[in-house]
Amino acid sequence: MSQLSPLELKDQLDSEHPPHLLDVREDFEHAIVSLPGACLIPLGQIAERYAEIESWKKDPIVVYCHHGIRSQHAIGFLSSVGFEQLSNLQSGIDGFAANADPSLPRY
Repeated sequence: MSQLSPLELKDQLDSEHPPHLLDVREDFEHAIVSLPGACLIPLGQIAERYAEIESWKKDPIVVYCHHGIRSQHAIGFLSSVGFEQLSNLQSGIDGFAANADPSLPRY
């Protein structure tokens, strides 16, 4: 698993071929703030719902949560079922809002 800093993710999102985004927070957190185009599958549902992103198996995916802990757990599971290019957003969406896009709300 690779770690991606908020600024590295911002650069990737601004590129011609941005990665897929997987948000593993809860619905209420996603409603407060999320990254555009992110797919929401809360960590507690990942084992039952990963088929929803099966088509991403060989593509770059950045997994994020609030601070970067839950996303690491999700990456562990996704790796075990064959996902290949997984990166964890260091410091989560909170770090992204603080360092890469201060216009985003923080909680």
